[in-house]
Amino acid sequence: MAISSSVISSERVEGTSVYNVAGDKLGTIDDLMIDKVSGQVRYAVLEFGGFLGMGTDRYPIPWNMLKYDTAQDGYVVPLDKTQLEAAPRYGQDAVPEYDDAYRTSVDKYYDF
Repeated sequence: MAISSSVISSERVEGTSVYNVAGDKLGTIDDLMIDKVSGQVRYAVLEFGGFLGMGTDRYPIPWNMLKYDTAQDGYVVPLDKTQLEAAPRYGQDAVPEYDDAYRTSVDKYYDF
């Protein structure tokens, strides 16, 4: 079965590198958060920080901010490391409820 090049399995998205516009690698996509009602991807959860996967935090980034770059074989976001470090985040074992208050805080930070 052929799959359109405009869609991708979530399995292939997870682990994909994320870069800023300067070409610096910020991290990798750890997870996707999908709206249960609409079925649309709301956030890509970026794994960033730590060392060798230890002590890394998860940063939900609005999916619409990510642009796929075929030359880098990864996603590009208009953020630098300083902006990302100040963004809403959580630990690997502390996934928050993506309730209205949490989503509002994430969207407000990214001005969505």
